[in-house]
Amino acid sequence: MSEKYDVIVIGAGPAGYVCAIRAAQLGLKVACIERMTDKAGQGVNGGTCLNVGCIPSKALLDSSYKYWEATHSLKKHGITLQDAGIDVPTMIGRKDAIIKQLTQGIAGLFKVNGVTSLFGSGRLLADRKVEYTSHDGEVTVFDADNVVIACGSQSIDIPVAPLDGEMIVNSTGALELQSVPARLGVIGAGVIGLELGSVWKRLGSEVVLLEAMEDFLPVMDQQIAKEAHKILNKQGLDIRLGCRVTASELKGSGENRQVEVTYLTQDGKETKEVFDKLVVCVGRRPFTTNLLAPDCGVELDERGFIFVDDHCATNAPGIWAVGDVVRGPMLAHKASEEGVMVAERIAGHKTQVNYDIIPNVIYVHPEIAAVGQTEEQLKQSGEPYKTGIFPFAASGRALAADEAEGMVKMLVHADTDRILGCHIVGPSAADLVQQVAIAMEFGSTAEDLALMVFGHPTLSEAVHEAALAANGHAIHIPNKRKR
Repeated sequence: MSEKYDVIVIGAGPAGYVCAIRAAQLGLKVACIERMTDKAGQGVNGGTCLNVGCIPSKALLDSSYKYWEATHSLKKHGITLQDAGIDVPTMIGRKDAIIKQLTQGIAGLFKVNGVTSLFGSGRLLADRKVEYTSHDGEVTVFDADNVVIACGSQSIDIPVAPLDGEMIVNSTGALELQSVPARLGVIGAGVIGLELGSVWKRLGSEVVLLEAMEDFLPVMDQQIAKEAHKILNKQGLDIRLGCRVTASELKGSGENRQVEVTYLTQDGKETKEVFDKLVVCVGRRPFTTNLLAPDCGVELDERGFIFVDDHCATNAPGIWAVGDVVRGPMLAHKASEEGVMVAERIAGHKTQVNYDIIPNVIYVHPEIAAVGQTEEQLKQSGEPYKTGIFPFAASGRALAADEAEGMVKMLVHADTDRILGCHIVGPSAADLVQQVAIAMEFGSTAEDLALMVFGHPTLSEAVHEAALAANGHAIHIPNKRKR
């Protein structure tokens, strides 16, 4: 008879490993199955985020920005460097070392908390049974009282630019380039495309991003998106909107190999560009390949996501799904909180996730961050609102740090003064927007933030001033109106 678990989690990314640890902390017998392997072919936890997504991209973003500072901005601080160079393999090696440290950390946490770690693939069968196939091919069927599906997502491939792993790569391949391409093409100017494009632009590539959408970052507040677009263009990122790629072709041989990309511009004109490397970043889709047996009882929605309710329960009793494989933004922190919620609900608690207050960040420089509703959403809903904006150009701390581009935008209910959203492009935007997210969770008003004492000089004073500006009370910029 096979071993039975209280909870089996399929997937050990930010949703899965967090769910497994929390369930074990609550006294449940837990196993976690993960199919991913490292470069040596060994099973590794952490999923896309830790291995080929969030963490490695941030490591390269930070390394590349340090190089950019050394070659572009230190001179105005009175610091002169000579012969600054790039060792890309060392940069990639540093990234790999960070991944190893974090993934080994998860293995240690599993051991400390008593989670059984299984490397291989999992498949959900009927009656809460899970078929586990190890990387060696051995098959075992486990019984569980609860099964949590946390299989994440995978890059979307497009027929017009088939990956070859060398000249045409996806986001994973873009994290492994061993030299700086003279000319880099990126299909897609969303979060991933902008971040990877920024890495290689800072290191010296001429980067062209081809985006099919006619609006830049259409899900973001458009005032902030336009400001970010202006800043990124100033940095040298060539972002071409309304450009639909129709074909790609490998040209040349040996060291002279290149990729010729054909695309249609907004006015329908066919254009060709030649790149030394091409990165395909057109989005991600839920990973459900070979995951669900036909009789398991779990349904998919019209977009291929696993159908769940507000608490991540599927239509099949005892089966849950969290993270990128279900509705909502594909964000690691959203996934983690869903993992905690499901673990605690299995244990009998009534935990829930507030989906209205999930921060979203793009880690270009300066960062772009948002929480809550955009001005476009408020206009569409007809909800009365007022706006407070404070530019970092009026922040003493930002000027001292030579980080004065961008702004904080606060959206506030016109009648109740309750904070409805905050959108930032500027230094440390990811950390600043979290302050507002905390305030929103407690139902704070703009006046609540205005009455708080913020340290001086800090970047967070920009949040304070934006809250003041929403009611016409800003101190360090002229107000549009007085009250």
